Amino acid sequence: MDSIRDLLHSRAGGGPLTLADLVEAARLCRASPAAVQEEALRGRMPLECYRRNPETIPIAQQHTLFRSRAAVIGCGGLGGYIIEELARIGVGTIVAVDPDSFAESNLNRQLLCTRRTIGRAKVTIAARRVREINPAITLIARRPAFSERNGAALLRGSQVVLDALDDIPMRRALAHTCAALGIPLVHGAVAGWYGQVATQFPGETTLETLFSAVTTQRGVESRTGTPAFLPPLVAALETAEAVKILLGEGALLRRRLLTIDTLSMAIET
Repeated sequence: MDSIRDLLHSRAGGGPLTLADLVEAARLCRASPAAVQEEALRGRMPLECYRRNPETIPIAQQHTLFRSRAAVIGCGGLGGYIIEELARIGVGTIVAVDPDSFAESNLNRQLLCTRRTIGRAKVTIAARRVREINPAITLIARRPAFSERNGAALLRGSQVVLDALDDIPMRRALAHTCAALGIPLVHGAVAGWYGQVATQFPGETTLETLFSAVTTQRGVESRTGTPAFLPPLVAALETAEAVKILLGEGALLRRRLLTIDTLSMAIET
């Protein structure tokens, strides 16, 4: 590791390290880009890709994020934006879970869906996108659908889980699995002009309270649809909650529900 740090110091020349510097150092030291970025952050060396974060997320906290693991369940409208934001802010390991492939109907709202990705597995495209943003970020692609049977194996080791599902029984299963594993869960949902966000810690029953009276498998979004502007809005709030959890910062939406009405531009908790 001393050899990596020495090489990084020589390449920095007194300024922030670029991703090109990290990739070249990884090649020369026969290490992974993740190991090189880890060493740079451990040594409190500024990175150009995080240069706009410092007062909000200092290097020590950037290192904490890089050593963190977040799981995103669903890689569609909400999940694609969440993955994008987690990668850009520097969460080091992202577990992406989704069994589906992109369809043309996803073009109206899903960041990772383009004409070229139609028919491709969502988790595969998510992994490619993350590599393009920062090769030091690890995305673990998981193709099976989440269930209570495989949930523990998919989520174990994560410090936070983000709900980007559109299936209510599966959301309940996700909440139960997170509770059993002792992992905080950030919930988000979108439908028509409306969205909601909440955070549930183990021992709390927010999602059960929200969905206890719902008897259908799908929410109202199956009827109302989802316009392009809503998923990035709710995904940003979910990501903010996840980052606060990982850093131990700020007030969380625990035992509270944040609702968004973009038709009247009202946001309430």
